[in-house]
Amino acid sequence: MSPTNLILLHPPSIYDFRKEHQMFGPISDVVPSSSIFEMYPIGFMIMHGYLQQYGFSVRIINVALKMLKSKRFDVEKLIKSLNTAAFGIDLHWLTHAQGSLALAEIIKKYHPDTPVIFGGLSSSYFHRELLEYPQVDYVLRGDSVEEPLAQLLASIKTGRTVDNIPNLTWRDSSGNVVENKLSHSPPNLNYYPFDYRKIIKSTIRHIDIIGHLPFHKWLKYPIVAMLPWKGCVHNCIICGGSAHFYNKYCGRKQPAYRSPELVANDIALVAKYLKGPIILLGDLRQGGEGYAQELFERIRVARIKNHIAIELFNAAPRSYFEQMARAIPNFNIEISPESHDEEVRKTFGRQYDNKGLEESMRYALELGCRRFDLFFMIGLSRQTPQSVQETVDYCDYLIKKFKRFGIGRVLPFISPLAPFLDPGSLAFENPKKYGFKQIYRTFEEHRQALLQPSWKYMLSYETKWMSRDDIVTSTYKAAIRLNRIKARHGIISQKEAQNLEALINEAQNQVERIDTIVQVEEREKRNSLLKLYKNETKKLSIATICKKDELNWPLKMIRFNPVSLLQALFD
Repeated sequence: MSPTNLILLHPPSIYDFRKEHQMFGPISDVVPSSSIFEMYPIGFMIMHGYLQQYGFSVRIINVALKMLKSKRFDVEKLIKSLNTAAFGIDLHWLTHAQGSLALAEIIKKYHPDTPVIFGGLSSSYFHRELLEYPQVDYVLRGDSVEEPLAQLLASIKTGRTVDNIPNLTWRDSSGNVVENKLSHSPPNLNYYPFDYRKIIKSTIRHIDIIGHLPFHKWLKYPIVAMLPWKGCVHNCIICGGSAHFYNKYCGRKQPAYRSPELVANDIALVAKYLKGPIILLGDLRQGGEGYAQELFERIRVARIKNHIAIELFNAAPRSYFEQMARAIPNFNIEISPESHDEEVRKTFGRQYDNKGLEESMRYALELGCRRFDLFFMIGLSRQTPQSVQETVDYCDYLIKKFKRFGIGRVLPFISPLAPFLDPGSLAFENPKKYGFKQIYRTFEEHRQALLQPSWKYMLSYETKWMSRDDIVTSTYKAAIRLNRIKARHGIISQKEAQNLEALINEAQNQVERIDTIVQVEEREKRNSLLKLYKNETKKLSIATICKKDELNWPLKMIRFNPVSLLQALFD
């Protein structure tokens, strides 16, 4: 097979996770992927399609998933066998700080002269620090680097200078870090193709299904996320995707939207091949009332039967849900109130009260919303351990209040803000102002933190109101209480709640045992005990605060349309 121009590799959060059994805890319990965060960003698919339009050959390999699927999978053997002009590694989420660099180091071991390119939001923040590592050659900054990446690949191919490529950070011949101007920020998202057929064809071309899958259980639960916009109009203080971050680190003064027509076409194309749920990321009202209204009308005309999840950033009027109900037979809602306490919520950046939240829930459920998911968080500014438990009480109240619409129609979750404060968020850049104490700040400190024995020691912060111990203890206490509440209301079975509670109790015992070992003063003895404990305790990486499949929206027996998938190979 002829060499590719670019191979995009997705790393695990921690490279040696198959050997070292860190206690990851509940850091990934309310997202589809596992604790090694094997789900690669949507940007991979967008870059894959964009670059192919301009004649570049691109391949995606989900290294994290391949490692997760098989203990015998040899990463070094794979890397050694690859033939490409450049490698791309995503460092979008900071949880990949250790795994991304470890993977880059292996690349340089077998391909010392092949450029390694980093990208993603965390890369954009730490771009200069990343260039201090010899295994990183280039960093592309910003949220839309398809065109700068195309220019960089052309320069690599022809040997041309890279000093005029926008958004690029690189080293010159003297080893000095050069930061090109952050000037590429497309005003809209209409330029890129959102086409899963290209991924299907690439899967066949490279005879590699696993390497192209988004996350571990995707074949059983084929959920697809849509990206109608980049940027944000809000400034939630712990969010690395806030207006502040996009303006300062991506050069984006205002959100860029994909047209309602194209988003509706994207949804229809996915629905043609997959019967799984589709989630529209972000609050559509950011684009204005006319944007959401047009999108819903186009979805209605397309007659989409898939479950579609709509995200809310704020309370919404009844008219908004009426538009949804007319357009989407199976609509679901997601919202993150963060806390029951309106002052905590307001400090976070959510400007609505409980009355508005509950009215939105009632409107949605009365109009046929299949499920209304609520996500609460632990470790917030102004939040105390008592406040966390009062949030659990509020979850009980909401379940009771809306139980008349059916069991499981209202589904609350609570999880910690873990393991890190988002780099570039307001709280990360000005922690004292918001009551945070930063434990890790540099990229290297975060990389090392991921190698800590338990998630308590990975936490990059404490708050004025809660210590690390408080966050861990409050998390497990809240999880036990919320699972008991769900069992009492019939959302989960008593047996499931008992099994979860046993796991949570075991996790708490493990945290305490690790604490005891960490306190051993003699370093050699401490490291020896930790190694022994990790090897003996395989459940260190399974600590769970909720049933993972609670996150899943309903799914039909037949998840794919095989005829359409076969046709896609010849389109």
